[in-house]
Amino acid sequence: MKIIRELKFWVNSYNKVKSASEELELAFDFVKEDIISEEEVDKQYNLAIKHLEELELKNMLRREEDKLGAVLKVNAGAGGTESQDWAAMLFRMYQRWCENKNYKTTISNWQDGDDAGIKTATIQVEGDLAYGFLKSENGVHRLVRVSPFNAQGKRMTSFASVFVVPLVDDSIDIEVNTSDISWDTFRSSGAGGQNVNKVETGVRLHYTYKDPDTGAEQEIVIENTESRSQTGNRENAIRLLKSQLYEIELEKRRAAQAVIEAGKKKIEWGSQIRSYVFDDRRVKDHRTNYQTSDVNGVMDGEIDDFIKAYLMEYGGD
Repeated sequence: MKIIRELKFWVNSYNKVKSASEELELAFDFVKEDIISEEEVDKQYNLAIKHLEELELKNMLRREEDKLGAVLKVNAGAGGTESQDWAAMLFRMYQRWCENKNYKTTISNWQDGDDAGIKTATIQVEGDLAYGFLKSENGVHRLVRVSPFNAQGKRMTSFASVFVVPLVDDSIDIEVNTSDISWDTFRSSGAGGQNVNKVETGVRLHYTYKDPDTGAEQEIVIENTESRSQTGNRENAIRLLKSQLYEIELEKRRAAQAVIEAGKKKIEWGSQIRSYVFDDRRVKDHRTNYQTSDVNGVMDGEIDDFIKAYLMEYGGD
């Protein structure tokens, strides 16, 4: 049934574009005979372009992992309070974007900053194509603004890192050796109910494994404070571990593909990807050169144009 639904989408979308383009051809003929106005032709043209771009964008999300949910983690960079405040602003931006998409979200980890903002926070996003869209946000985000935390009112530069991995579901089989897992427990802090600070409900998972390619020993550490029960947090930590292991496998596939397609433009996932310059009213993506002056809109979650520009340039790679 899932395959049938996907095929039905492509057939219906193709028919929609075909119908819109045929209507546009007729509109051109009618305007020559003064049957309709140029404004009506423009309206039909814009409709045809809209349907075509929607189909092109969907075509950029055809990888196996694109259809999955996502785990998005924001880490404050060096710089103390200023960077921690910036990390919280970024996290809110993604929360607002998820709300606009009607995606289900769960905060699985949250660590308050020393004086403001956050040191790190993780959110699980469940919904169709969540990872396909959010993978464009992987990297370092730079903020330039007059700092409210600086008495001299100096212009400050802050950094925060965003990491996005697919949220695995039952359709993805990931093997985890439970004997390689060890656990710590701690008292949760930040977002949560009254219970979180009184008992050790937070869990910290340590997973040690050998890289099959290099033989080097690796460790993955995951903290989870979402649930008020330690059992619930352990279960979700395992799910997040599987998501991270899946991302490691995908990264190997990307590296292999990059070797094959060495002539194509490379994407450095860990590099600075976007600058937010508040004083100049400018947000610019350094990979696609797409920019906007609507800083407030972007910080309220209006980042679809950045995502679209990225996917249209790199999505088919």
